[in-house]
Amino acid sequence: MDSATAARTAPQEDWPEPQAKRRPRQRPSAWLAAPLLAGVTTILGFRIADSDGFTPVPQLLAFLPLLLAPAIAALLLAALARWRVGLVWGVVVLGGVAWFLEPYGKTDDPEGPAVADIRVMASNVEFGRGTQGLIKAVRKEKPDLLFVPECDYTCSDTLRDELPRSDYPYRTASEAGGAEGSVIVSKLPLKKASGVAGTLGMPGAVAELKGGHQIRVQLAHPMPPLPKQLGTWRSELAELRDYAAEGKGEDRSTIIAGDFNASQDHAAFRDILDTGGVRDAAALSGSARTTSWPADLMSPLGTQIDHVLATPDFSARGAHFLDIGDTDHRALVVDLTLHRPKR
Repeated sequence: MDSATAARTAPQEDWPEPQAKRRPRQRPSAWLAAPLLAGVTTILGFRIADSDGFTPVPQLLAFLPLLLAPAIAALLLAALARWRVGLVWGVVVLGGVAWFLEPYGKTDDPEGPAVADIRVMASNVEFGRGTQGLIKAVRKEKPDLLFVPECDYTCSDTLRDELPRSDYPYRTASEAGGAEGSVIVSKLPLKKASGVAGTLGMPGAVAELKGGHQIRVQLAHPMPPLPKQLGTWRSELAELRDYAAEGKGEDRSTIIAGDFNASQDHAAFRDILDTGGVRDAAALSGSARTTSWPADLMSPLGTQIDHVLATPDFSARGAHFLDIGDTDHRALVVDLTLHRPKR
């Protein structure tokens, strides 16, 4: 038998098998990265589209800065898996979240001479529970205007009894129990004015400053964006937007302060700023991302939903947030200066 015949009659198993081209396996880390990126992309997409969407989007938009954590985790997982699409996706998502961390709205200083200084304090006392802590803070901070959402009957009476009437002789209130009660307490003379209509109390007034300058003051406390209350939340923020828009006129100086139940990452809140009638005092003071709720979480594990908004004829400085105890909100204190345009 020659060699050619022997080769043809050799057993099949002696022939080398051609090696199949193996497809790279998708590593488990890629399967973890994908849902993280999808979730962050969805929330980010609504922010880009300037929409608050539907539950759970509005609730998650309040914590937009915290989306940095899952975005970074997804990017690392994609790198571990050598998943090129995931790497590009992760970089884009991370860049998008970082972009929206910037303060929203104009922060330039008003022109014209300063005519009056006002210290404003806003503090949600959670059904009145934080009243005693608020009183201690008021005695220390000495605000000219104090806005107190969720000030029930007991809270209102306690403020009247324990804050010296010689220091705070003026007030306007929506007297009610639970979260529906709200009070504005003032060193400045107050004239009655109709407040913004809402499910929770939102009283308003006109305050008179030294020199006869008058400013509109309005307490803010729209309904929170709970799943079955999104329509009410939007409509009550729209009422505050309309009130803010009225501040664009000459001699219509305005301060709106309280618990807005919305952050700068909510389109409904940005609509208020977009009227051009008011600006966020905390942003003007460099504290746009300081958290105010929930108070029992360490910053930055929270969101800023308590605000002081003022018309562009105000400058702002020294904004700071205080833990007063027995409430889920931090109090906000800010110094405002009213300017009059040059004639």
